[in-house]
Amino acid sequence: MNKNRDIARAYFAAIEAGTLPDDLLADDFTAWTTTQGPLSKELYQGAIPLLAKLTGGSIRFTVDSITAEADRVIAEARATARLVDGSDYENTYVFVFRIRDGRISSIAEHFNALVVIEKLVPLISQA
Repeated sequence: MNKNRDIARAYFAAIEAGTLPDDLLADDFTAWTTTQGPLSKELYQGAIPLLAKLTGGSIRFTVDSITAEADRVIAEARATARLVDGSDYENTYVFVFRIRDGRISSIAEHFNALVVIEKLVPLISQA
C-alpha cells in the first residue's frame, strides 16, 4: 500500500478521535477550507477539538476513494455525525493532501458550505 495513502487514512482516524497530532503535520503545515480560506497550522489544529465538541465525538468519515500520486493524495469522503443539538450532520468532501517527508504539508478541504453554515455555524457561536 502507498505510504501517502496511509498518512491520509491516519488523518481521518485522528479527526474521528478529535485530535490532529503534531507528528502527522509538517512544521510549516497550511490548510485551506471552503468556508474559511487559508488557515495556519495552529488555527486548523484548534478547529479539530471544536468539531469534536460540536459532534460529541461522533463524527465518522467514510472514504469513498483515495488517489495517490507523487506528493499528492486526493480523498473523496463523506462525514456523518450526531450534533450536540440532536440534529444529524452529513456532508461530502474532497480533501487534497500534500505530503512531504512522511508528514502532511498542506490540506485543502472542499465541501458543501451550505451544510456547514446551516448546521455547524450556529453551534459554533454557542460553544
